[in-house]
Amino acid sequence: MELKGFYTPRAERYDSAERMYSRCGSSGVLLPKVSLGFWHNFGGVDPYERSRAITHYAFDHGITHFDLANNYGPPYGSAEETMGRLMDDDFRPFRDELFIASKAGYDMWPGPYGNWGSRKYLMASLDQSLRRMHLDYVDLFYSHRYDPLTPLEETLQALVDIVRQGKALYVGISRWPLEALKTADEYLKTHDVPLLIYQGRLNMLDREPMESGVLDYCHQHGIGFIAFSPLAQGLLTDRYMNGIPADSRMAREHFLKKEQLTPELLDYLAELKQEADQRGETIAQQALRWVLRQQGVTSVLVGASSTQQLESNLAVVEK
Repeated sequence: MELKGFYTPRAERYDSAERMYSRCGSSGVLLPKVSLGFWHNFGGVDPYERSRAITHYAFDHGITHFDLANNYGPPYGSAEETMGRLMDDDFRPFRDELFIASKAGYDMWPGPYGNWGSRKYLMASLDQSLRRMHLDYVDLFYSHRYDPLTPLEETLQALVDIVRQGKALYVGISRWPLEALKTADEYLKTHDVPLLIYQGRLNMLDREPMESGVLDYCHQHGIGFIAFSPLAQGLLTDRYMNGIPADSRMAREHFLKKEQLTPELLDYLAELKQEADQRGETIAQQALRWVLRQQGVTSVLVGASSTQQLESNLAVVEK
């Protein structure tokens, strides 16, 4: 039987605040160093009570930032529907303690207005997201990807107007190239809606934001940076060191392909495991620490399929 209105978070959830939070660029926002992503494990195909237990554990341990997008699921939209249910069941009294993000940019509905970066799409998508999440506003709204065909000024002005309409408090961009990031930074500053944060893929196997200059630009210009896929979709764990588990993403070829598991990668994982064992850590913990040590990184986004997995990931800041 589900219980509504009986969730009481731990009173000690902010006791380790000095270790737990980082300032997001030059803003007034503090984000937890480990944030909870809803990309996987929170969709309509996933058990709601498990999602509920994970979010309870997260908030109980100081994770205030929940990261969503319009098409997270599966099916599309269902992760936001889970968030709406969580708000109604548990989190409504604590809304002002939460920092909830959503995004639009990838395909969401058929036709020419359900994708990319037009004003039409971004505004319609956010309205739908707010309805699914049972929210009046999000704390952060992202352009989820760079659109090479829509004028940047159209996308950016839509973000400005979304803030002015009160539907988002802050805006961010995800996976934009460096020159477009510079344009966004200048445009948003001159329109009094500064760019809060950049979201990019960063891990020990994929250092593109460092190599392209994106991370350094963010650090130098007071823009936060949050890393998604810090564990390379599970490659930077011990999950694939002894073969491909039948229930894994790689077995289903869901975001991971079997050909990625090369002999060179297995040798690298063996080295990482030896180093991690010497520190009394897991490969995953070592990989998360590596990302958090990079200058300019505010937070890492982790997914979790269990509270035990989240507890292990959180150990990188709670020790």
